[in-house]
Amino acid sequence: MSNAKLIVMLTQNDRTVVNASDIFEKCRGSKAELWGFKEEGIPLAEMKALYARIKECGKTAVMEVVAYSEEEGLAGAKTAAECGCDILMGTMFFDSVNEFCKKNNLKYMPYVGRVTQRPSILEGAIDEMIAEAEKCLEKGVYGFDLLGYRYTGDAEKLIEEFVSCVKAPVCVAGSVNSFERLDFLKKAKPWAFTIGGAFFDKKFGEDFCEQVDRVCGYMEK
Repeated sequence: MSNAKLIVMLTQNDRTVVNASDIFEKCRGSKAELWGFKEEGIPLAEMKALYARIKECGKTAVMEVVAYSEEEGLAGAKTAAECGCDILMGTMFFDSVNEFCKKNNLKYMPYVGRVTQRPSILEGAIDEMIAEAEKCLEKGVYGFDLLGYRYTGDAEKLIEEFVSCVKAPVCVAGSVNSFERLDFLKKAKPWAFTIGGAFFDKKFGEDFCEQVDRVCGYMEK
């Protein structure tokens, strides 16, 4: 399997930052191929314009919806489709959301486990999460949004076991905020991981764009 891909999230505290468009413009020439943000934080018109720009620049557009009810999940999926996104991450799995994604060519990557609050926290038994993922795969989801470092249990054990057992793309989302965690992800080999808040907190350097390229380069080593 190839190196885990970075999904740059223009978000802090699980909400899109108000200057997301400006940041993307400065960094659009970076090595990162996947860019996204959350369903909350900026108006819909701005979201549409920014996703259009992301696609125009040849990047993959990702929306992560931090919602736990069927109604909110479906609303988030509709927003993602309206924005022309490629991938919908987040929401708890619902058949209605899954069917909507299939009809609208959205790759659906729901959460597994018990997810609450915002910023999210994850609870649940690892074997139950893997079993839940298997049932979702039978229904045709693309992959999973695993809140690995937001887990109240042993985060590394969860990531390692989930990635090795679940035969689908897994994105480790949330709180990837150190080179030590990047080293672990190199070994665990998920399909992708997100970084948002850690870039704004300057965990990988001073300049946002330099941090993006530094993380991309580090994962290629």
